[in-house]
Amino acid sequence: MKSSAARLPASAALLFVSTLASAQQVNIPSSTESLYATLGAAPSVRAALDFLKADDAATLADQKAIVVIPSPTSKEQQRAQYYLGRLKEAGLDDVRLDSASNACGVLRGSGGGPKLMLSAHLDTVFPEGTDLTIKEKDGKLYAPGIADDARGLAAMLSVVRGLKAAKIRTVGDVWFCGTVGEEGLGDLKGIKQFFKDHKDIDGYIALESPTVANEEISYQAAGSNRYRISYKGPGGHSYQAFGLPSAIHALGRAIAGISDLETPKTPKTTFTVGTIAGGTSVNSIAADATMDLDMRSNDNNELLKLEGKALQIARDAVVAENRRWGSDKLRVEITQVGARPAGSPSPDSTVVHALWLAVKATGGTPKLAGARSTEANLPISLGIPAAVVGAGGFSQGIHSQDEWFDPTNAYLGASKALMAIVGLAGLDGVSKPLLEKRPPRQ
Repeated sequence: MKSSAARLPASAALLFVSTLASAQQVNIPSSTESLYATLGAAPSVRAALDFLKADDAATLADQKAIVVIPSPTSKEQQRAQYYLGRLKEAGLDDVRLDSASNACGVLRGSGGGPKLMLSAHLDTVFPEGTDLTIKEKDGKLYAPGIADDARGLAAMLSVVRGLKAAKIRTVGDVWFCGTVGEEGLGDLKGIKQFFKDHKDIDGYIALESPTVANEEISYQAAGSNRYRISYKGPGGHSYQAFGLPSAIHALGRAIAGISDLETPKTPKTTFTVGTIAGGTSVNSIAADATMDLDMRSNDNNELLKLEGKALQIARDAVVAENRRWGSDKLRVEITQVGARPAGSPSPDSTVVHALWLAVKATGGTPKLAGARSTEANLPISLGIPAAVVGAGGFSQGIHSQDEWFDPTNAYLGASKALMAIVGLAGLDGVSKPLLEKRPPRQ
Protein backbone atom coordinates (compact mmCIF):
# COMPACT_ATOMS: atom_id res chain seq x y z
CA MET A 1 0.00 0.00 0.00
CA LYS A 2 1.56 3.26 -1.11
CA SER A 3 1.19 6.55 0.71
CA SER A 4 0.07 9.65 -1.13
CA ALA A 5 3.45 11.08 -0.15
CA ALA A 6 5.18 8.64 -2.52
CA ARG A 7 5.29 11.28 -5.26
CA LEU A 8 6.49 14.10 -3.00
CA PRO A 9 10.08 15.14 -2.31
CA ALA A 10 11.01 15.21 1.36
CA SER A 11 10.69 18.99 1.59
CA ALA A 12 7.20 18.97 0.02
CA ALA A 13 6.10 16.17 2.32
CA LEU A 14 6.76 18.53 5.21
CA LEU A 15 4.05 20.95 4.19
CA PHE A 16 1.38 21.26 6.81
CA VAL A 17 -2.14 20.48 5.68
CA SER A 18 -4.92 21.85 7.86
CA THR A 19 -7.29 19.39 9.47
CA LEU A 20 -10.66 18.79 7.84
CA ALA A 21 -13.64 18.07 10.07
CA SER A 22 -15.63 14.86 9.63
CA ALA A 23 -17.59 12.42 11.76
CA GLN A 24 -14.61 10.09 12.15
CA GLN A 25 -11.94 12.71 12.57
CA VAL A 26 -10.73 14.28 15.76
CA ASN A 27 -11.34 17.75 17.11
CA ILE A 28 -7.90 19.28 17.09
CA PRO A 29 -7.43 22.71 18.69
CA SER A 30 -6.27 25.44 16.34
CA SER A 31 -3.31 26.05 18.66
CA THR A 32 -2.13 22.47 18.06
CA GLU A 33 -2.51 22.92 14.30
CA SER A 34 -0.45 26.11 14.51
CA LEU A 35 2.22 24.32 16.51
CA TYR A 36 2.57 21.67 13.81
CA ALA A 37 2.79 24.33 11.13
CA THR A 38 5.70 25.79 13.10
CA LEU A 39 7.35 22.40 13.51
CA GLY A 40 6.99 21.64 9.82
CA ALA A 41 8.93 24.78 9.02
CA ALA A 42 11.70 24.24 11.60
CA PRO A 43 15.07 23.62 9.87
CA SER A 44 16.05 20.90 12.34
CA VAL A 45 12.83 18.99 11.73
CA ARG A 46 13.23 19.29 7.96
CA ALA A 47 16.79 18.00 8.31
CA ALA A 48 15.66 15.06 10.45
CA LEU A 49 12.98 14.02 7.96
CA ASP A 50 15.41 14.29 5.05
CA PHE A 51 17.75 12.06 7.05
CA LEU A 52 15.02 9.45 7.60
CA LYS A 53 14.34 9.23 3.88
CA ALA A 54 18.05 8.81 3.19
CA ASP A 55 18.25 6.26 6.02
CA ASP A 56 15.57 4.03 4.46
CA ALA A 57 18.01 1.41 3.16
CA ALA A 58 19.89 1.24 6.46
CA THR A 59 16.61 0.80 8.31
CA LEU A 60 15.64 -2.08 6.05
CA ALA A 61 19.06 -3.64 6.67
CA ASP A 62 18.40 -3.36 10.42
CA GLN A 63 15.04 -5.05 9.94
CA LYS A 64 16.69 -7.95 8.11
CA ALA A 65 19.35 -8.31 10.80
CA ILE A 66 16.76 -8.33 13.59
CA VAL A 67 14.32 -10.83 12.09
CA VAL A 68 16.89 -13.65 11.75
CA ILE A 69 17.62 -13.56 15.52
CA PRO A 70 15.24 -16.09 17.15
CA SER A 71 13.03 -14.43 19.75
CA PRO A 72 10.11 -16.61 20.90
CA THR A 73 8.05 -15.17 23.74
CA SER A 74 9.91 -15.75 27.04
CA LYS A 75 13.13 -16.49 25.11
CA GLU A 76 13.98 -13.03 23.79
CA GLN A 77 17.42 -12.76 25.42
CA GLN A 78 19.53 -13.01 22.27
CA ARG A 79 17.55 -10.40 20.39
CA ALA A 80 17.36 -8.19 23.49
CA GLN A 81 21.16 -8.17 23.81
CA TYR A 82 21.55 -7.33 20.13
CA TYR A 83 19.02 -4.51 20.34
CA LEU A 84 20.66 -3.18 23.48
CA GLY A 85 23.88 -2.77 21.52
CA ARG A 86 22.06 -0.98 18.70
CA LEU A 87 20.43 1.49 21.13
CA LYS A 88 23.87 2.27 22.57
CA GLU A 89 25.29 2.70 19.08
CA ALA A 90 22.46 5.10 18.24
CA GLY A 91 23.55 7.36 21.09
CA LEU A 92 20.82 7.09 23.70
CA ASP A 93 21.50 7.61 27.41
CA ASP A 94 20.96 5.15 30.27
CA VAL A 95 20.81 2.18 27.88
CA ARG A 96 20.26 -1.05 29.81
CA LEU A 97 18.26 -4.21 30.23
CA ASP A 98 15.69 -3.89 32.99
CA SER A 99 14.49 -6.67 35.30
CA ALA A 100 12.13 -8.01 32.63
CA SER A 101 14.88 -7.92 29.95
CA ASN A 102 13.41 -4.94 28.09
CA ALA A 103 16.16 -3.15 26.14
CA CYS A 104 15.63 0.57 26.83
CA GLY A 105 17.35 3.89 26.44
CA VAL A 106 16.36 7.53 26.87
CA LEU A 107 16.83 10.69 24.83
CA ARG A 108 17.25 13.33 27.51
CA GLY A 109 15.34 16.56 27.04
CA SER A 110 16.35 20.05 28.07
CA GLY A 111 14.55 19.55 31.38
CA GLY A 112 11.24 20.12 33.08
CA GLY A 113 9.12 18.60 30.32
CA PRO A 114 6.85 15.56 30.14
CA LYS A 115 8.06 12.01 29.55
CA LEU A 116 7.10 10.11 26.41
CA MET A 117 7.68 6.42 25.69
CA LEU A 118 7.85 4.58 22.38
CA SER A 119 8.09 0.81 22.17
CA ALA A 120 8.24 -2.06 19.72
CA HIS A 121 8.24 -5.65 20.91
CA LEU A 122 11.17 -8.03 20.70
CA ASP A 123 9.24 -11.30 20.81
CA THR A 124 7.55 -13.28 18.05
CA VAL A 125 4.90 -15.99 18.06
CA PHE A 126 7.22 -18.47 16.36
CA PRO A 127 8.81 -21.30 18.37
CA GLU A 128 12.46 -22.21 18.56
CA GLY A 129 13.69 -23.94 15.44
CA THR A 130 11.54 -21.91 13.06
CA ASP A 131 13.28 -21.23 9.74
CA LEU A 132 13.82 -17.46 9.73
CA THR A 133 15.55 -17.27 6.35
CA ILE A 134 14.51 -14.15 4.43
CA LYS A 135 13.22 -14.71 0.91
CA GLU A 136 12.73 -11.87 -1.56
CA LYS A 137 10.11 -11.96 -4.32
CA ASP A 138 8.49 -9.20 -6.37
CA GLY A 139 9.88 -6.52 -4.11
CA LYS A 140 8.56 -8.12 -0.91
CA LEU A 141 10.47 -9.73 1.95
CA TYR A 142 9.13 -13.02 3.30
CA ALA A 143 10.10 -14.30 6.77
CA PRO A 144 8.27 -15.14 10.01
CA GLY A 145 8.26 -11.94 12.06
CA ILE A 146 9.63 -9.71 9.28
CA ALA A 147 6.95 -7.13 10.03
CA ASP A 148 5.71 -8.10 13.51
CA ASP A 149 7.67 -6.52 15.01
CA ALA A 150 11.07 -6.42 13.34
CA ARG A 151 9.81 -3.39 11.43
CA GLY A 152 8.85 -1.53 14.59
CA LEU A 153 12.25 -2.21 16.15
CA ALA A 154 14.11 -1.06 13.05
CA ALA A 155 11.98 2.06 12.68
CA MET A 156 12.74 3.11 16.26
CA LEU A 157 16.47 2.91 15.59
CA SER A 158 16.02 5.11 12.52
CA VAL A 159 14.03 7.66 14.53
CA VAL A 160 16.80 7.91 17.10
CA ARG A 161 19.42 8.29 14.38
CA GLY A 162 17.31 11.02 12.76
CA LEU A 163 16.91 12.96 15.99
CA LYS A 164 20.63 12.71 16.67
CA ALA A 165 21.72 13.58 13.13
CA ALA A 166 19.59 16.75 13.12
CA LYS A 167 20.79 17.64 16.63
CA ILE A 168 17.19 17.85 17.79
CA ARG A 169 16.75 18.44 21.48
CA THR A 170 13.33 17.85 22.91
CA VAL A 171 12.03 19.55 26.03
CA GLY A 172 10.81 16.35 27.66
CA ASP A 173 12.59 13.00 27.93
CA VAL A 174 11.78 10.34 25.33
CA TRP A 175 12.18 6.64 26.15
CA PHE A 176 12.74 4.03 23.44
CA CYS A 177 12.26 0.37 24.38
CA GLY A 178 12.41 -3.02 22.74
CA THR A 179 10.03 -4.92 25.01
CA VAL A 180 9.50 -8.58 25.88
CA GLY A 181 6.36 -10.65 26.33
CA GLU A 182 3.96 -8.85 23.99
CA GLU A 183 2.78 -11.93 22.13
CA GLY A 184 0.60 -14.83 23.27
CA LEU A 185 1.08 -15.88 26.86
CA GLY A 186 3.76 -13.23 27.41
CA ASP A 187 0.88 -11.29 29.03
CA LEU A 188 2.51 -7.91 28.31
CA LYS A 189 5.30 -8.77 30.73
CA GLY A 190 7.71 -6.15 29.42
CA ILE A 191 5.40 -3.16 29.21
CA LYS A 192 3.88 -3.98 32.60
CA GLN A 193 7.35 -3.98 34.14
CA PHE A 194 8.32 -0.70 32.48
CA PHE A 195 5.25 1.12 33.77
CA LYS A 196 5.76 -0.45 37.19
CA ASP A 197 9.29 0.96 37.26
CA HIS A 198 8.43 4.32 35.65
CA LYS A 199 5.41 5.90 37.27
CA ASP A 200 5.97 9.30 35.67
CA ILE A 201 5.33 8.53 31.97
CA ASP A 202 2.96 11.07 30.43
CA GLY A 203 2.34 9.61 26.95
CA TYR A 204 2.95 6.48 24.91
CA ILE A 205 3.18 5.30 21.28
CA ALA A 206 3.41 1.69 20.12
CA LEU A 207 5.13 1.05 16.78
CA GLU A 208 3.55 -2.11 15.39
CA SER A 209 3.51 -4.24 12.25
CA PRO A 210 2.04 -2.19 9.41
CA THR A 211 -0.89 -4.50 8.63
CA VAL A 212 -3.09 -1.52 7.87
CA ALA A 213 -2.44 1.73 6.09
CA ASN A 214 0.26 3.71 7.86
CA GLU A 215 -2.17 6.59 8.08
CA GLU A 216 -4.35 4.67 10.57
CA ILE A 217 -4.21 5.43 14.29
CA SER A 218 -5.64 3.00 16.83
CA TYR A 219 -6.51 4.50 20.21
CA GLN A 220 -8.82 1.84 21.69
CA ALA A 221 -7.63 -1.25 23.54
CA ALA A 222 -9.20 -4.63 22.93
CA GLY A 223 -8.76 -6.29 26.31
CA SER A 224 -8.35 -10.02 26.73
CA ASN A 225 -8.67 -12.51 29.54
CA ARG A 226 -7.09 -15.90 28.94
CA TYR A 227 -7.57 -19.08 30.90
CA ARG A 228 -6.12 -22.58 30.92
CA ILE A 229 -8.88 -25.00 31.86
CA SER A 230 -7.78 -28.52 32.82
CA TYR A 231 -9.94 -31.57 33.57
CA LYS A 232 -8.39 -34.38 35.59
CA GLY A 233 -9.76 -37.81 36.48
CA PRO A 234 -8.73 -41.41 37.16
CA GLY A 235 -8.49 -42.55 33.53
CA GLY A 236 -8.53 -46.18 32.54
CA HIS A 237 -8.95 -48.78 29.82
CA SER A 238 -11.66 -47.87 27.33
CA TYR A 239 -13.35 -51.30 27.69
CA GLN A 240 -12.40 -52.67 31.09
CA ALA A 241 -12.86 -49.37 32.96
CA PHE A 242 -15.86 -48.18 30.98
CA GLY A 243 -18.13 -46.14 33.23
CA LEU A 244 -15.47 -43.77 34.57
CA PRO A 245 -15.79 -40.08 33.72
CA SER A 246 -13.57 -38.86 30.87
CA ALA A 247 -11.56 -35.66 31.00
CA ILE A 248 -11.87 -35.29 27.23
CA HIS A 249 -15.64 -35.79 27.31
CA ALA A 250 -15.92 -33.04 29.93
CA LEU A 251 -13.71 -30.83 27.80
CA GLY A 252 -16.02 -31.48 24.85
CA ARG A 253 -19.07 -30.54 26.90
CA ALA A 254 -17.39 -27.29 27.90
CA ILE A 255 -16.33 -26.38 24.37
CA ALA A 256 -19.81 -27.10 23.04
CA GLY A 257 -21.36 -24.84 25.68
CA ILE A 258 -18.89 -22.04 25.17
CA SER A 259 -19.30 -22.16 21.40
CA ASP A 260 -23.03 -21.43 21.80
CA LEU A 261 -22.50 -18.22 23.76
CA GLU A 262 -23.90 -15.03 22.24
CA THR A 263 -21.82 -11.85 22.39
CA PRO A 264 -22.58 -8.28 21.32
CA LYS A 265 -21.32 -6.96 18.02
CA THR A 266 -20.88 -3.54 19.64
CA PRO A 267 -18.71 -3.35 21.61
CA LYS A 268 -17.05 -6.16 19.69
CA THR A 269 -16.68 -9.08 22.10
CA THR A 270 -15.14 -12.38 21.03
CA PHE A 271 -14.01 -15.78 22.29
CA THR A 272 -12.16 -18.82 21.03
CA VAL A 273 -10.76 -22.07 22.37
CA GLY A 274 -7.34 -21.72 20.82
CA THR A 275 -5.64 -24.97 21.81
CA ILE A 276 -6.62 -28.34 23.26
CA ALA A 277 -4.53 -31.24 24.50
CA GLY A 278 -4.98 -34.44 26.47
CA GLY A 279 -5.56 -38.16 26.50
CA THR A 280 -3.22 -41.11 26.33
CA SER A 281 -4.37 -43.34 23.47
CA VAL A 282 -7.36 -44.16 21.35
CA ASN A 283 -8.31 -47.00 23.71
CA SER A 284 -8.00 -45.09 26.97
CA ILE A 285 -10.49 -43.09 29.01
CA ALA A 286 -8.72 -39.75 29.23
CA ALA A 287 -7.29 -38.90 32.62
CA ASP A 288 -6.48 -35.32 31.58
CA ALA A 289 -7.51 -32.75 29.02
CA THR A 290 -6.70 -29.05 28.75
CA MET A 291 -7.87 -26.12 26.69
CA ASP A 292 -6.73 -22.52 26.40
CA LEU A 293 -9.58 -20.02 26.22
CA ASP A 294 -9.17 -16.48 24.87
CA MET A 295 -11.87 -13.83 25.42
CA ARG A 296 -11.67 -10.26 24.13
CA SER A 297 -13.58 -6.99 24.17
CA ASN A 298 -12.79 -3.28 24.23
CA ASP A 299 -15.33 -2.94 27.04
CA ASN A 300 -14.23 -4.31 30.41
CA ASN A 301 -17.81 -4.89 31.59
CA GLU A 302 -18.66 -7.02 28.54
CA LEU A 303 -15.39 -8.89 28.94
CA LEU A 304 -16.19 -9.73 32.55
CA LYS A 305 -19.75 -10.80 31.66
CA LEU A 306 -18.42 -13.15 29.00
CA GLU A 307 -15.77 -14.49 31.36
CA GLY A 308 -18.35 -15.27 34.03
CA LYS A 309 -20.54 -17.22 31.60
CA ALA A 310 -17.69 -19.14 30.01
CA LEU A 311 -16.06 -20.19 33.28
CA GLN A 312 -19.40 -21.29 34.69
CA ILE A 313 -19.88 -23.51 31.63
CA ALA A 314 -16.43 -24.99 32.28
CA ARG A 315 -17.43 -25.81 35.88
CA ASP A 316 -20.82 -27.17 34.86
CA ALA A 317 -19.14 -29.53 32.39
CA VAL A 318 -17.36 -31.45 35.13
CA VAL A 319 -20.60 -31.73 37.12
CA ALA A 320 -22.42 -33.06 34.06
CA GLU A 321 -19.69 -35.59 33.22
CA ASN A 322 -19.54 -36.89 36.79
CA ARG A 323 -23.34 -37.11 36.91
CA ARG A 324 -23.42 -39.05 33.65
CA TRP A 325 -21.37 -41.85 35.22
CA GLY A 326 -22.48 -41.56 38.83
CA SER A 327 -19.02 -40.43 39.90
CA ASP A 328 -17.25 -37.69 41.81
CA LYS A 329 -13.76 -38.49 40.56
CA LEU A 330 -13.41 -35.85 37.83
CA ARG A 331 -12.35 -32.32 38.75
CA VAL A 332 -11.51 -29.09 36.95
CA GLU A 333 -8.69 -26.60 37.48
CA ILE A 334 -9.04 -23.07 36.06
CA THR A 335 -5.93 -20.87 35.87
CA GLN A 336 -5.75 -17.38 34.44
CA VAL A 337 -2.77 -17.18 32.08
CA GLY A 338 -3.29 -13.72 30.61
CA ALA A 339 -4.96 -10.41 31.38
CA ARG A 340 -4.86 -7.42 29.05
CA PRO A 341 -7.04 -4.54 30.21
CA ALA A 342 -9.53 -3.00 27.79
CA GLY A 343 -10.19 0.66 27.19
CA SER A 344 -12.20 3.00 24.98
CA PRO A 345 -10.84 6.50 25.64
CA SER A 346 -11.80 9.54 23.61
CA PRO A 347 -9.91 10.05 20.35
CA ASP A 348 -9.35 13.63 21.47
CA SER A 349 -6.11 12.99 23.32
CA THR A 350 -2.79 14.73 22.83
CA VAL A 351 -1.16 11.56 21.46
CA VAL A 352 -3.90 11.02 18.86
CA HIS A 353 -3.80 14.72 17.93
CA ALA A 354 -0.03 14.60 17.48
CA LEU A 355 -0.11 11.44 15.38
CA TRP A 356 -2.99 12.80 13.30
CA LEU A 357 -1.05 15.94 12.42
CA ALA A 358 2.19 13.97 12.01
CA VAL A 359 0.52 11.81 9.35
CA LYS A 360 -0.71 14.95 7.56
CA ALA A 361 2.68 16.63 7.83
CA THR A 362 4.28 13.66 6.05
CA GLY A 363 1.77 13.70 3.22
CA GLY A 364 -0.78 11.14 4.40
CA THR A 365 -4.48 11.18 5.17
CA PRO A 366 -5.02 10.16 8.81
CA LYS A 367 -7.79 7.81 9.82
CA LEU A 368 -8.98 6.37 13.10
CA ALA A 369 -8.68 2.58 13.27
CA GLY A 370 -10.52 0.02 15.37
CA ALA A 371 -9.40 -1.40 18.68
CA ARG A 372 -6.24 -3.51 18.83
CA SER A 373 -4.70 -5.73 21.46
CA THR A 374 -1.17 -4.40 21.93
CA GLU A 375 1.18 -2.98 24.51
CA ALA A 376 -0.86 0.22 24.43
CA ASN A 377 -3.55 -1.62 26.41
CA LEU A 378 -1.58 -1.09 29.61
CA PRO A 379 -1.08 2.71 29.45
CA ILE A 380 -4.63 3.16 28.13
CA SER A 381 -5.92 1.30 31.19
CA LEU A 382 -3.89 3.69 33.37
CA GLY A 383 -5.47 6.73 31.76
CA ILE A 384 -2.26 7.71 29.99
CA PRO A 385 -2.67 9.18 26.47
CA ALA A 386 -1.60 6.36 24.13
CA ALA A 387 -2.04 5.07 20.59
CA VAL A 388 -0.80 2.45 18.15
CA VAL A 389 0.54 3.18 14.66
CA GLY A 390 2.17 1.26 11.84
CA ALA A 391 5.94 1.47 11.62
CA GLY A 392 6.16 1.96 7.86
CA GLY A 393 5.72 -0.11 4.72
CA PHE A 394 2.93 -2.66 4.44
CA SER A 395 2.57 -6.30 5.45
CA GLN A 396 0.25 -9.27 5.48
CA GLY A 397 0.30 -12.85 6.73
CA ILE A 398 1.13 -11.75 10.27
CA HIS A 399 1.69 -14.70 12.68
CA SER A 400 2.07 -17.11 9.77
CA GLN A 401 5.03 -18.71 8.01
CA ASP A 402 4.04 -16.67 4.93
CA GLU A 403 4.39 -13.27 6.61
CA TRP A 404 5.65 -10.66 4.18
CA PHE A 405 6.70 -7.02 4.16
CA ASP A 406 6.57 -4.47 1.35
CA PRO A 407 9.20 -1.75 2.02
CA THR A 408 7.78 0.81 -0.42
CA ASN A 409 8.15 4.25 1.18
CA ALA A 410 8.68 2.60 4.56
CA TYR A 411 10.60 5.64 5.82
CA LEU A 412 7.26 7.41 6.22
CA GLY A 413 6.58 5.30 9.33
CA ALA A 414 9.68 6.64 11.06
CA SER A 415 8.93 10.14 9.77
CA LYS A 416 5.46 10.07 11.32
CA ALA A 417 6.86 8.88 14.65
CA LEU A 418 9.51 11.61 14.69
CA MET A 419 6.93 14.32 13.97
CA ALA A 420 4.76 13.01 16.80
CA ILE A 421 7.73 13.01 19.18
CA VAL A 422 8.74 16.62 18.58
CA GLY A 423 5.14 17.73 18.99
CA LEU A 424 4.47 15.78 22.16
CA ALA A 425 7.82 16.25 23.90
CA GLY A 426 8.42 19.77 22.56
CA LEU A 427 11.25 21.13 20.45
CA ASP A 428 13.70 23.07 22.58
CA GLY A 429 13.73 26.74 21.57
CA VAL A 430 10.88 26.26 19.08
CA SER A 431 7.76 24.83 20.69
CA LYS A 432 6.38 23.79 24.05
CA PRO A 433 5.34 20.17 24.62
CA LEU A 434 1.79 19.15 23.82
CA LEU A 435 1.90 16.49 26.52
CA GLU A 436 0.99 17.61 29.99
CA LYS A 437 3.06 16.48 32.93
CA ARG A 438 0.97 14.18 35.09
CA PRO A 439 1.39 13.60 38.82
CA PRO A 440 3.46 10.42 39.29
CA ARG A 441 1.27 7.36 39.84
CA GLN A 442 1.30 5.82 43.27
